[in-house]
Amino acid sequence: MSRKIGAGMDVSLDVNLAARSMNARVLAAAVAAAITGGAAPALAQDNAGAEQLEEIVVTSSIVATPRRQIGTAVSVIDADEIALRGYPTAADMLRTQPGIGVTGSGGHGKNTAVRIRGEEHYRTLLIIDGVKSIDPSATQAAPVFDSLLTTGDLERIEVLRGPQGFMYGADAGGVVNLISARGEGPLTGRVGLEGGRYGTSKIDASLSGGSDDGDYYVSLSRLETDGFNAQFADDVLRDSDGADNTTLHTKLGWQASDALRVQLVARDIDASARFDGCFSMATFSTTHDCVAITDQTTFRLSAEHETAALRNEFAYSQVTTDRSNIADGELSFATEGEIERFEYIGAYSPNAATTLVYGLDLQNEQMASDELRERRQTGYYFEYQGAFANSFYVSAGARHDDNDDFGSHTSVRVSGAYVQDMGAGRTLKYRATYGTGFRAPSLYEISFNAGAFAMPPASEIALREEQSRGYDIGLEYDTDGGLHVELTYFDQRITDEIYYDLIASSGYLQSEGRSESKGVELAASGMLGDHWRIYGNLTYNDAENTANEQRLRRPKQLGNFGVMYSAQQGAMRIAANYRIARDSLDVGGVRLDDYGVLDLSATFDVRERIQLHARLENALDENYQELIGYRTPGRALYAGLRLQW
Repeated sequence: MSRKIGAGMDVSLDVNLAARSMNARVLAAAVAAAITGGAAPALAQDNAGAEQLEEIVVTSSIVATPRRQIGTAVSVIDADEIALRGYPTAADMLRTQPGIGVTGSGGHGKNTAVRIRGEEHYRTLLIIDGVKSIDPSATQAAPVFDSLLTTGDLERIEVLRGPQGFMYGADAGGVVNLISARGEGPLTGRVGLEGGRYGTSKIDASLSGGSDDGDYYVSLSRLETDGFNAQFADDVLRDSDGADNTTLHTKLGWQASDALRVQLVARDIDASARFDGCFSMATFSTTHDCVAITDQTTFRLSAEHETAALRNEFAYSQVTTDRSNIADGELSFATEGEIERFEYIGAYSPNAATTLVYGLDLQNEQMASDELRERRQTGYYFEYQGAFANSFYVSAGARHDDNDDFGSHTSVRVSGAYVQDMGAGRTLKYRATYGTGFRAPSLYEISFNAGAFAMPPASEIALREEQSRGYDIGLEYDTDGGLHVELTYFDQRITDEIYYDLIASSGYLQSEGRSESKGVELAASGMLGDHWRIYGNLTYNDAENTANEQRLRRPKQLGNFGVMYSAQQGAMRIAANYRIARDSLDVGGVRLDDYGVLDLSATFDVRERIQLHARLENALDENYQELIGYRTPGRALYAGLRLQW
């Protein structure tokens, strides 16, 4: 069993299990007992008697590891499911996963917050092909989900839930890892066309290929939409707030030798969106004629050398983000941010039962608005991974960071998993993790509080770093026939949390005491016969601030329930997903209405290389809000064609 370095490298699925047919009554009983839980992978196209591959996960500890061996809570969305659901943005795909809440502000291209287990969106770490895709020019150095498309090159999305991603940085409160495909074989082309409501059109095209000497994958995606009126407050213009996005992606690989691979990954996003409710410097008042422009360029150059027992990877990456807002036709706000990062990742396996993972990262962060701010942070980490009797797996590691502004901090993570063989192809896994971390105030937070727009009390506060800690314990039940049930309890706390003053708009304040987010995630999926899969997930999340009040925009209940159908050989595939949110508050303690949204999607193979697809979002035309004052899309039909040659 081999392991492969790198959260940005392609996932190797190389361990086979014999799949067995599943008794439908067992599934029904398990799902009923679990109130039906977990986001499921797409339907396997083979029948239950065919060979099944054991799932390999790279996000948990950077090195590729069989899922049965990890003690962390991880969700996976594969390429088949991405294609079947057909959602145009990564945030929409993530809504289907346990423990994830998404808040949008008026349609495509607008501010989008992705929260994992009730924590703030800026604690969600986004990784794209090994790059920490964070915008240092954003208010709290956050990932840019509002302009992140689910392009056709995506092979896999992995989500590490909870603050256990210490290898990626001590501030990672959860990790979303996007892994793109690698070219292989002769030259292959693909084109996808889609259109639908709100004047929406999308084109997605790629060229790829590869040999023993190297490979290439180049893709281009273009999304345009007229959108809808984003804010209820816009009762003057009442215009549609559209968006457009052009994303160019390239992955080039050179196999210099059997042991050495050199790879370049580059991604460029050019996006703009109209929105409501910005401040006009010309009239010194609120206007609804607003445009946000985002240009982000990401690249990573890496070299990976692998022998039987030792693997080393060196990488240099850069993320550059330019943001500007236009109000009433004039520039009202502009920032630039850049993150440069050098990384070394190593792994040594002296025997089949032991792996040592270690690494070093040097990061330089810059943000320029009215003035240039810059700081450096150095981090290094070590983790021991051990396997005992092919059933008990442990990991223990620590990370030390030295920040220019806030000194040195050490973070830790320990995890354990015990897999009990229950016979007849059934296993029960007991798992647990504990992790700590810290987050230094962002350059923007520091700059704003020191700037002309800050007022007391924010202008009088010297912000200090946040401290975090979290743990979870869980059970996972699996059968060879594809039944999966999991139950997880989590508890995580943030001390000295930094937040924006929503009442007086004085700037960024720091709470005294700790905020907490705890709850239960329940998930299940399984086959009914050879063609139907049922799945679901239900999360109960009790998130409270330092005053023991419910934190804003965190539904206490989030869930997804659905079915997938696949005809023989997968020529026709259908999915239905019903998403619910219950018991959520917004600013001022305003209670948001509970809601449920039904989405339907289907694909049909006309010929071997021609596929039709359709998606009906919000099929029941639910009228709901995720954010007070902002509209959400109504019933919308989208359809298109995918060609490959």
